[in-house]
Amino acid sequence: MTRPQSSARYFAGTARVLSALAARPRAVRALLAGPRAVRAILAGTAVLALASCSGGAIAQNTPVSSGKSYVSGSYSSTYYGPGSRPAAPAVSGTTLTGSKFTLSADRGSLVVLNFWGSWCAPCRNEAPALAALATHFKSDPVRFVGDDVHDSTASAQAFEHTFNVGYPSLNDPGEQVALAFHGTVPPVAIPTTLLIDRTGHIAGRIVGGVSYRGLLALINKILAERS
Repeated sequence: MTRPQSSARYFAGTARVLSALAARPRAVRALLAGPRAVRAILAGTAVLALASCSGGAIAQNTPVSSGKSYVSGSYSSTYYGPGSRPAAPAVSGTTLTGSKFTLSADRGSLVVLNFWGSWCAPCRNEAPALAALATHFKSDPVRFVGDDVHDSTASAQAFEHTFNVGYPSLNDPGEQVALAFHGTVPPVAIPTTLLIDRTGHIAGRIVGGVSYRGLLALINKILAERS
């Protein structure tokens, strides 16, 4: 996996390494045993850092995220019942094609907001399911929107062409949209998918790559609340 490098990602990776060592006291004791143990530990922590698709503001510690970040293989799906849903922020921006977008314009529909990047392997794995579900719900009050982070427009558009992504994506290289959700239900990793109900409140979150059946079930559960 290749992606832009930054000091924020370096420190985020360092934090994950320290967290991993704190959870493995045997590893710490081995670290103190000598140079050979040091090399072994460094090799293991390097693999951990490379496996992660989180970084930048998304990986930073917030009261809601508790510092959690996405490491390949982790997954969680959360449903927030009516009455316990925080309001989504007033998101706006420019899409990869140069169009203006405001989240409030889709009020009255269920919005599936997916945070992704063309550099992220789990994002490539989940892309066919997202594209298929967007087509499946084309005639329903469901809107799919992407938020492309830490990416170039050319790479992102090539990604969308490869996976036949038919819905718009915000161009968000600085994670400004992601930052707007901090203090509510933030995208704590890449990929993360938020589901925003017809009243503009966050009804669900999937951390990690979505599956067709898993996201379909969550969408249908939220849609059923209308009846």
